[in-house]
Amino acid sequence: MSEFDGAIVVVTGGASGIGEAVAALLAERGARVAVLDRDVAGVRHFAVEADVTDARQVGIAVDAVAAHFGGLDIVINNAGIGAAGDVSANDDDEWHRVLDVNVVGIARVTRAALPHLRRSARAAVVNTSSVVATVGVPNRALYSASKGAVSALTLAMAADHVREGIRVNAVTPGTADTPWVGRLLDAADDREAAASALRARQPMGRLVSAAEVAHAIVYLASPLSSSTTGTLLAVDGGMAGLRLP
Repeated sequence: MSEFDGAIVVVTGGASGIGEAVAALLAERGARVAVLDRDVAGVRHFAVEADVTDARQVGIAVDAVAAHFGGLDIVINNAGIGAAGDVSANDDDEWHRVLDVNVVGIARVTRAALPHLRRSARAAVVNTSSVVATVGVPNRALYSASKGAVSALTLAMAADHVREGIRVNAVTPGTADTPWVGRLLDAADDREAAASALRARQPMGRLVSAAEVAHAIVYLASPLSSSTTGTLLAVDGGMAGLRLP
């Protein structure tokens, strides 16, 4: 038996990377898992194709999950995209696109889920933010802005819904070994030098794994963490808090 037995969970961006690891871990612990993603081919869980930038698609997808399982208890807002460069590197369209996915996407999914969460005795929302919300990292201006907004949104949502019995938290991962980071490295002039630099900026000297972030998300989602809300949980290899000589 697990505290997740019978819990109904939606994971956005659950077809790959951190989202895939979260979905697998929750299913292993007894949750009934639904994945929302733009491409759900090969997903082993109940899956609905949806783009988080489309409110209509999101509403239909969330309602489909609730209808299929008979409700909804937990939302994992993990869908997101990256961006590289300083403040001048991305045009207005790219700024709007990244913020639309990373920030407004969370609002759309949570808004659609709220009527179902309000009926749950173990309602929780967990958002995926990033260490760059609070730590300045070169060439991540747009991405950092979006994740700073995710962290602020998480705290505001937690305050708005705590008296409804809905907990809201976020994880702030460091540089994780995910497909997006892999694509950044593939585009680098010297892949190994770029990978070494990413590892070196985290005091533990390695990238964070998707599984480690998934365990943190599942901890925050767990009914055993029922007094935890408005928390930003770092999984960053010490990047935000440590200064080593």
